[in-house]
Amino acid sequence: MSTPALTWLYAPGDRPPVVAKALVSGADVVVIDLEDAVAPDRKEYAREATAELLTEPQPVPVHVRVNALDGPLAAADLAALAALPGLSGLRLPKVTSPEQVARVAADTGGPPLYALLESALGVERAYRIAAAHPSLRGIALGEADLRADLGVRGDAGLDWSRARVVVAARAAGLAPPSQTVHPDTRDLEGLAASCAHGRALGFLGRAAIHPRQLPIIERAYLPTERELEEAETIVKAATAQPGALALPDGRFVDAAVVATAQRTLSLARRPALS
Repeated sequence: MSTPALTWLYAPGDRPPVVAKALVSGADVVVIDLEDAVAPDRKEYAREATAELLTEPQPVPVHVRVNALDGPLAAADLAALAALPGLSGLRLPKVTSPEQVARVAADTGGPPLYALLESALGVERAYRIAAAHPSLRGIALGEADLRADLGVRGDAGLDWSRARVVVAARAAGLAPPSQTVHPDTRDLEGLAASCAHGRALGFLGRAAIHPRQLPIIERAYLPTERELEEAETIVKAATAQPGALALPDGRFVDAAVVATAQRTLSLARRPALS
């Protein structure tokens, strides 16, 4: 079982020095942003700078968040970036239909795609979007836009949408979604608490906008010592006695429990952030 990514660090595409720092930050994936983080008069430069960088393979996977698919800039973003050897994925903002995903897949020739659901309509169609095309490798929420669309003030008002995205990803055979960014880069306690809540809902990992957030996210999503001990016990017992069984402490173990334990152990094999 491969080790899953836990941290995605955003960096603005019009600031190459910031992107360069992100690439050595320890993040599992760097996301170069051409959308919200870039001013309108800097969009073309951001695209050109990103394309120049991605003409060569990078030390870590690099995704690019392109501009809104229903706007005038996305087509140029996709045409300039989709075939570059340094690109590991395209993040598609404000997706509202499976047809959008299928169209991008057809136009770009199949690089890995990730759909961001940022509206009530996108969330309502979460499973259809998640199952739209084999090139789609993941879905996630864009909670800032979603919060505005729904008129939600309290954080709990987003939990139904969060759960829906988690279920849709699983139903479509995708990896568990990552959490959206925590916008206050100095509120590390709040970030940790939010990550714990996201983990309880079924998310795996989180996007970040500052390197200082990365260790907090990783720590929140890595298994505890007790969880590791329990997982090792389950896998050892299942290896010795295939099929459903009961542990000496009375816990019932079946294939689903073993799969969860194996995922826990795979997370423990991650190299620690420096």
